[in-house]
Amino acid sequence: MSSADFTYDHVGATRERGFCPPGFRPTHVRTRLGEGEEVFRQAAEAVLTWELHRELGVGVDTTADRAAPGVDVTITLAGIVRAPCRVVWTVEETRRAGWAYGTLAGHPECGEESFVVDRTGDGTVWLTVEAFSRPARWYARAGGPATRGLQHAYARRCGTVLRRLATRGLEEH
Repeated sequence: MSSADFTYDHVGATRERGFCPPGFRPTHVRTRLGEGEEVFRQAAEAVLTWELHRELGVGVDTTADRAAPGVDVTITLAGIVRAPCRVVWTVEETRRAGWAYGTLAGHPECGEESFVVDRTGDGTVWLTVEAFSRPARWYARAGGPATRGLQHAYARRCGTVLRRLATRGLEEH
């Protein structure tokens, strides 16, 4: 996959946990979803099939039903703000599943964001939203700290919504 279409260098860098290129702002939000194989399976499927994003209430227009490298996806906020991206990597392992997308021309931000579900050795299931970004459009720059706050709120909401999706139909113990 060529990095020529992306609006930033370091394409795929969210694979390296904690990496943030100079001039970008990091985001790292980790949310406990529950415990067990079924919670992991449901959470992974919701992330990989865009169900998480659709349940967030954003518009999702994508070229595939499942995240895969090279798949284009445009997120639309409030029917107004369009954020075109392309999936840069995916992971589907026994205890880890997710993907990352990078920004394309027209996105209000410049950078990359990953959504990864993992199941630790004790069976706890987590969602980690990790990103590096900087404003690309005038309104993202004008928003200043408010834009940053919205990004963190979005990442926290991802965890809340995914927790609900991952535990639906399961009995509480």
